[in-house]
Amino acid sequence: MAKQNVAEQFVDILVRAGVQRLYGVVGDSLNPVVDAIRRNSAIDWVQVRHEETAAFAAGAEAQISGRLAACAGSCGPGNLHLINGLYDAHRSMAPVLALASHIPSSEIGLGFFQETHPDQLFKECSHYCELISNPQQMPRLLQTAVQQAIGRSGVSVVALPGDIASRPAPDKSIEHALVTSRPTVRPGDSEIDALARMIDEADRVTLFCGSGTAGAHHEVMQFAERVKSPVGHALRGKEWIQYDNPYDVGMSGLLGYGAAYEATHECDLLILLGTDFPYNAFLPDDVKIAQVDIRPENLGRRSKLDLAVWGDVRETLRCLTPRVRLKNDRRFLDKMLKKHAEALEGVIKAYTRKVDRHVPIHPEYVASVLDELADEDAVFTVDTGMCNVWAARYITPNGRRRIIGSFSHGSMANALPQAIGAQFTDRGRQVVSMSGDGGFTMLMGDFLTLRQHDLPVKIVLFNNSSLGMVELEMLVAGLPSYGTGNLNPDFAEMARAVGVHGVRVEKPKQLAGALKDAFAHDGPALVDVVTDPNALSIPPKISAEMVTGFALSASKIVLDGGVGRMVQMARSNLRNVPRP
Repeated sequence: MAKQNVAEQFVDILVRAGVQRLYGVVGDSLNPVVDAIRRNSAIDWVQVRHEETAAFAAGAEAQISGRLAACAGSCGPGNLHLINGLYDAHRSMAPVLALASHIPSSEIGLGFFQETHPDQLFKECSHYCELISNPQQMPRLLQTAVQQAIGRSGVSVVALPGDIASRPAPDKSIEHALVTSRPTVRPGDSEIDALARMIDEADRVTLFCGSGTAGAHHEVMQFAERVKSPVGHALRGKEWIQYDNPYDVGMSGLLGYGAAYEATHECDLLILLGTDFPYNAFLPDDVKIAQVDIRPENLGRRSKLDLAVWGDVRETLRCLTPRVRLKNDRRFLDKMLKKHAEALEGVIKAYTRKVDRHVPIHPEYVASVLDELADEDAVFTVDTGMCNVWAARYITPNGRRRIIGSFSHGSMANALPQAIGAQFTDRGRQVVSMSGDGGFTMLMGDFLTLRQHDLPVKIVLFNNSSLGMVELEMLVAGLPSYGTGNLNPDFAEMARAVGVHGVRVEKPKQLAGALKDAFAHDGPALVDVVTDPNALSIPPKISAEMVTGFALSASKIVLDGGVGRMVQMARSNLRNVPRP
């Protein structure tokens, strides 16, 4: 039996860790690893057109599957292209292993062609970033990288010179059983008892939930019922906590809606559950705050805390709920439910007024129809910018749908590459990319990746020929929009030219049929919807600081417009409010 080289051993360890594919662009220093993949039936090489797409796709796959995903870039410029997608994966807590192949080991530090230092460049967007400079470091170094990515939910980067990859793997190497899943973390009894005392002493408790509530929906609902608590959420918590929630008071933040802001400010005790919500201006500074998080570094970095609890949200609530006294007073909860319904009723008027006849098409109408027609277990990938607004307001979670975006890193051009990674996890599941024309065109080369791999991703293109969120920022700052216009082609014609189903929609009555046809098509499809660039209605009193950096807060609802089926949800929740 022929002796393994380092590249073959590298690939075998990825397979043992559960990696099913490696996204990337081939290149000389990467060739030994790609060849090892070619000869290994347990893993696939996914060719993309840009390494940034490879990193975004790997991050999305990890978020959908819950498993380690991987991407790769060749030396110098190749692996540098990974960095933006890796930042997004790391900030999204997606376990990703990135291979940054390197120049010949004998030339490192001598200004060689395409030389960079990936073991230094990727440190800020990874938990672990190291260079394999000698075959004897294998397999221990890669095993350590795998376990760091999985155990700490983030990125690990391994830099591997091409010549090292081609050398024989060490004899009698130590290959241990890999950790491929994360444990739950239970807080100590003293922290749980302290939190229980704070809850018992408070008359009005509000829960504010983030992505750390994934898998804890039942426990959050059970706890909210016991203490009669309104439940608000951040954008990343929407898909996990909004559905089947009779205590829902909406979302806080610049894109927020409903009564979440009031509920977090009018309570006696605010409990932050699994959220690293970055916009501290939307958080109160005059109420008691407790925070529960699996990552201790998140505790207290957004607001002052009266109690920090290090633990998994689900396990914490399982321990906590039986220890708190049952509250029977619903007055605060009912007040917030009524405010929530009234707030949603107030903003829906802008959406319902002749919106199905408006030309150019209202983007709110597009999102609403999309929400109605998409599958109940669809995966939505959402471009940063105005598509975030439409997804936050209109895509209705149900416990089976997923909503993936660059919600923490805030990168443009994320939706299409994330859709690629999401679709690879399950070719039979509907994946919808809600793309803006600015984001789509930034990485448009990887539209060809859909065709090459016959991925049935459905792209719904919100085409307003502008960078809409940037125009809003300029407007609020009192500046004329400049440099924000896009001269776009007919994207449907472009799609058809490369063999993809494409249709252009310019009138509202065409929309439902076009979406139905795209969803029924056996393969990739693009629906180019010409939307109104002036769809935003800005309140008369708003400061520039409220929009800059998504950071502020004298106004709770800054973007006027509809809120889709959330109005019906709020109305149904009012049935729980006792009548006088």
